[in-house]
Amino acid sequence: MSISLELIVFVFLAAFIVVSSILAVTTSRILRSATYLLFVLFATAGIYFELNYFFLGAVQLLVYAGGITVLYVFSILLTSSQGDKAERLKNSKMFAGLITSAAGLGVCLFISLKNKFLPTQFEYGQLDVASIGKALMGAEKYQYLLPFEVISILLLACIVGSVLIARKR
Repeated sequence: MSISLELIVFVFLAAFIVVSSILAVTTSRILRSATYLLFVLFATAGIYFELNYFFLGAVQLLVYAGGITVLYVFSILLTSSQGDKAERLKNSKMFAGLITSAAGLGVCLFISLKNKFLPTQFEYGQLDVASIGKALMGAEKYQYLLPFEVISILLLACIVGSVLIARKR
């Protein structure tokens, strides 16, 4: 197996994602956790760009790294006081989290190894934006109009709930 620049970049981005993910869930300061999440989202966009999925990488940067992370930071800054730290987890909760993580990893590995993902089904490169739009907004089989609308109702419920919580304060 020859080592190429693409492989080196992928391994670097993957290691960066793993380290930032671990730091995001283990840090005691919540604002630092949001910053590490931002690093994870940037590196994920880097992997999309490496796979020549420029549209998906741009959406990752604009929507998730830009919008969602800013929303998290504003929420953290509006709801927490200066110097808030996360509570130290009890050993039983830490053990339960590790068992759950190991079970999730086992399920993912089982599904990945049991199913054969043929390389002939993967087209290296970018889909045009029209076919992405038709897949997102179509109502036929393997199109995502219904989940898209359900998510919009869920977001509306979250907004209404946050307004109600803010009014109580």
